[in-house]
Amino acid sequence: QVQLVESGGRLVQSGGSLRLSCVVSGRTFSRYAMGWFRQAPGKERESVAAISRNGININYGDSVKGRFTISRDNAKNTVYLQMDSLKPEDTAVYYCAALEAQGFYYYTLAQRQYDYWGQGTQVTVSS
Repeated sequence: QVQLVESGGRLVQSGGSLRLSCVVSGRTFSRYAMGWFRQAPGKERESVAAISRNGININYGDSVKGRFTISRDNAKNTVYLQMDSLKPEDTAVYYCAALEAQGFYYYTLAQRQYDYWGQGTQVTVSS
């Protein structure tokens, strides 16, 4: 059974930075493409960032491009989301997800393709 545990969410002021972490256990981490998603109250879940198994291919949702950076450390079974220049509209519960991908370079922002999800971590950005 694959388990994903997010951490790092907290209250931060507008313009500040946070780094979220997601540790994956239960299977070989490098088998999975990874993604970050978020859901604000009353809104649909939004795709934030995705990264391929080998960390080479990366993509971002339009609302975070230029401000967020996704990365992974396969030796630590961890995917990160560095969030800079935070805005109040970034307030949401952030989830990481894992997709068992055959190709080393595959990545996607399509939520429905992800197999496993974490419980989420709350990020609140005050104005």
